[in-house]
Amino acid sequence: MGLEIERRFLVVGDGWRRHVRWQGQLQQGYLAGGADGFTLRVRLIPGPDATAQARAWLTLKAPAAVEQGGSEAAPGAALVRQEFEYPIPAADAGALLALTAHRLSKRRHALDLEGGDWVVDVFEGDNAPLVVAEVELGSPEQPVTLPDWCGPELTGRHELSNAALAHAPLASWAPERRHGLLQALGSQPKIF
Repeated sequence: MGLEIERRFLVVGDGWRRHVRWQGQLQQGYLAGGADGFTLRVRLIPGPDATAQARAWLTLKAPAAVEQGGSEAAPGAALVRQEFEYPIPAADAGALLALTAHRLSKRRHALDLEGGDWVVDVFEGDNAPLVVAEVELGSPEQPVTLPDWCGPELTGRHELSNAALAHAPLASWAPERRHGLLQALGSQPKIF
């Protein structure tokens, strides 16, 4: 079983830019989703130029399995999800994206930081100017040294998950809700 162990943070500043190794445009759409956290996503990364080939995946995500005989998720469950990812032809991904009612786009930047696989996603369109850092870890207990440009932690904040932002982008939120979210996260209103 594939597991994704990830922590997410609101980005406050641009100090991360000096750590960029590569960047790419991501388009993703949601084909299915449930209240239990299950999602079926298609993702397309177009080639950076006419000579580079586009890449695409189908990804199924679900909450981590509850321990056998238990009724509650283990500690750190917000960090851990089941993830199954399968490469598909880019043309198929384009056709599937056209079928999705809930999509988003962002520019992903892979970083050269230690302590996990770090990326920064700069959201576009109706989710701009949201900027989120993610770090994939080897275990939920793995310590993370946070750079100074990492703001409040978003791990477990469903309303700011990619799936939720595809269904209800920030631009659709009432101004009071956007402002309230920023206050709850302890950030500055200018970020949104």
